[in-house]
Amino acid sequence: MPQLIAVMGVSGSGKTTVGAALAQRLRVPFGDADDFHPQANIDKMSAGISLDDADRTPWLAAIGAWLAAHSADGGVISCSALKRDYRDILRAAAPTTVFVHLAGDQEVVRKRVAGRPGHFMPASLVTTQFATLEPLDPDETGIEIDLDQPVDRIVEAYLHAAVEDL
Repeated sequence: MPQLIAVMGVSGSGKTTVGAALAQRLRVPFGDADDFHPQANIDKMSAGISLDDADRTPWLAAIGAWLAAHSADGGVISCSALKRDYRDILRAAAPTTVFVHLAGDQEVVRKRVAGRPGHFMPASLVTTQFATLEPLDPDETGIEIDLDQPVDRIVEAYLHAAVEDL
């Protein structure tokens, strides 16, 4: 059965890098949720202003549509999906989506974000991302993986868990 995977976590957790590696390993398409943001969201974040739920709802709907379009053949998308409500929007569009939460220390993430050249998300918003984050609930299909390890190890951890039938 094709896998639909949303690699989630705060900005700087490695979602794009891990998602792309996982998609390559599974030989399925990869989508980066950053590419789905309208310009107004990018401008807001670039100015150091956190997005609110009204900003995120159309963005999440577009990501859900991408997942639904890939449900027959599988796909991996990177998406912060910080709140349960956000993940519910994605699951409503693509019910078989499995979440891979890249979790870790706030200071590790802050250093990563500060070191990214040219990204619209400033390090100043890392704290708000952690404040917004709602980890996966026990009834959500997914796994939490420590982000502070090599990408290959993260991919292997997911694949091992998937074999054990998340």
